[in-house]
Amino acid sequence: MKQHRVYTEAELHYLKMLSRMYPTVQAAGTEIINLKAILNLPKGCEHFISDVHGEYEAFIHILNSCSGAVRRRLDQLFSDSLTRTEREQLATLIYYPQEKMELLKPSIEDLDEWYRITLHRLIALARLVSERYTRSKVRKALPAGFDYILEELLYTHGEEIDKRDYFENIITTIIEIGQAPEFITAVCSLIKWAEVDHLHLVGDIFDRGPRADIIMASLLAHHSVDVQWGNHDILWMGAASGSRTLVATVLSNSIHYTNLDVVETGYGISLRPLSVFANEVYKHCDGAAPQIFDLSRGSLAFGQTNFAEGKVALSPASP
Repeated sequence: MKQHRVYTEAELHYLKMLSRMYPTVQAAGTEIINLKAILNLPKGCEHFISDVHGEYEAFIHILNSCSGAVRRRLDQLFSDSLTRTEREQLATLIYYPQEKMELLKPSIEDLDEWYRITLHRLIALARLVSERYTRSKVRKALPAGFDYILEELLYTHGEEIDKRDYFENIITTIIEIGQAPEFITAVCSLIKWAEVDHLHLVGDIFDRGPRADIIMASLLAHHSVDVQWGNHDILWMGAASGSRTLVATVLSNSIHYTNLDVVETGYGISLRPLSVFANEVYKHCDGAAPQIFDLSRGSLAFGQTNFAEGKVALSPASP
């Protein structure tokens, strides 16, 4: 005879909450089966990056290339069928699809055939990198607009006799209606999503480099990311909160590293009032001019600071 388990008040509280999500035995059983199956899938790749310091171009390239993981996948899949140069071109296409297609188009004789071959290769790669995830998770990540067609291509193999014509007709129609460039961009986006499941940014987004604001915008658009703030980031947060000391420190650092673009262009803060103030208050003060050692002449030169542009111009050094 089956014994009935007696639940504690705390257990009943959580069971009642779960019953709202899974109101029937079948619903709960389905979820248990799904979760147990997921435990046997390979773990998604976690990407760790630190100390980017406003270097947005390098940061975006690291994101697009997944720190070389995309290239390794291409070598794994196409090492026997494509030359190294062809794999490099395909990798660059995945990193920067729109820019690369614009560069390649003038040199391609049969553009439709190039689209066909490229789509076959990209779909094969997308199928490889997404196989570690459940179909449900991949479906949620598919780029809007092409989600249904892309799902069909991912899970329909052109090698299957019964589905070969179906698969090829989808590719042909994409090309015929002029949607190949957009579809290639969508597949490249899916590949980069699947290669890195989660991004960890470990400190120091701001200072030194030119455009930390672009890095922040990229992080906001990322599908899965967490950030461990560094001391430079806390400094900018304090400045944004209104601390006069930290505002002065942020401006001093930006002038020192000649990257006032992040203040004026990135965040739209005009520095003209600061420039006017500095030129009026310090125009007769020689002590405010930085002393710079002129390596070419082996002597000290006195510079003139342009606070508006974050530049230091050398005046002739004394002999």
